[in-house]
Amino acid sequence: MEIIYLDNNATTALAPEALEAMLPYLRDHYGNAGSAHVLGHLSEGAVVQARDQVAAMLGCSAPEILFNSGGTEGINHAFRGVFEGFPNKRHFIISAVEHPAVLAVCDWLKVHGAEITTLGVDGDGRLDLAELERALRPDTALVSLMAANNESGVIFPLDDAARIVKGKGALLHVDATQSMGKTSLDLSKLPIDLLNLSAHKFHGPKGMGALFIRRGLRLKPFMLGGHQERGRRGGTENVPGIVGLGKACELAMAHLPQADAVGKLRDGLETEVRARIPDVVINGAAAPRLPNTSSLSFAGIEGEALLLKFNARGVCVSTGSACTTGQKEPSHVLRAMGVAKEYALGTIRVSLSRTTTEHEIKQVSAMLPEIVEELRRKFRAVVS
Repeated sequence: MEIIYLDNNATTALAPEALEAMLPYLRDHYGNAGSAHVLGHLSEGAVVQARDQVAAMLGCSAPEILFNSGGTEGINHAFRGVFEGFPNKRHFIISAVEHPAVLAVCDWLKVHGAEITTLGVDGDGRLDLAELERALRPDTALVSLMAANNESGVIFPLDDAARIVKGKGALLHVDATQSMGKTSLDLSKLPIDLLNLSAHKFHGPKGMGALFIRRGLRLKPFMLGGHQERGRRGGTENVPGIVGLGKACELAMAHLPQADAVGKLRDGLETEVRARIPDVVINGAAAPRLPNTSSLSFAGIEGEALLLKFNARGVCVSTGSACTTGQKEPSHVLRAMGVAKEYALGTIRVSLSRTTTEHEIKQVSAMLPEIVEELRRKFRAVVS
């Protein structure tokens, strides 16, 4: 059975070039990057090169990049590092549509004495910048906003948000997990203090990520141990993973012009859905979105049933974030956007990548109306 993979916001395929770059450090150049011999020096050099590659993609300096295990660790390091580093500031601001990792660490912060303000979004998932400005206080330690939402693909206005946040003297953290490789972001022009990313979201290896820490901002180490990462994160460096991340960043920069072509494929799918299926909502369609993401809500069906039908035909999609799939209630993102429950329960997320083909989109466009109508007939038979 041919597999059509359209769940790239959950994870992407490892780029062949990234795998090839990693293989020598899995087989022959296996030395510890902290060792003072030839194999150690080879690994150390690979780490230095990868750090330069990540910094080049972000528009920052190499020493501002800290390698870690991925987005969740980066989020925890950013929040808990600020919480411990600024004991006189106990107010944090997030949006209502942040990733579950942000919500979880905020729950931890509240238990330990922090106050969390949650900003709403409108029906298209857009942030209210006026509400952000009103929420800022003298004791606000950190504002955390995602660059783009993992479910709807809606892009937040980071330029305007950064201007407001920095104007009030607070720190700004950006969860850029979903935006990397899909949109450009230049930290030399954007006054962000902290930013996290995950390699596996843009064709790098799983379990590998990075946290940008603006020069001059000192956070306590998230993991205590050795001297690695300039003393900011203990533990032996995952050299093959670091090399894969660096190569994925290099490839992402080279392939960024393809984002428009991916967007045309996504738009073509949505045009077919609108034309051939009644009672459908495309969440966030009126807002700026990532070019690869489509959140489709169908009245009269369950998203899980649609996912299973697709799965039987070799099509991989999701009902939302991979971190919340399986829940029977609408996701917190759809609830925050005010999507009616009859639509929210029938939601799937289709997320493309630079390897998605027009043929695959045409196949899915042809399948979808038939599957939705079949599920609606069964639903009507049950309720009648």
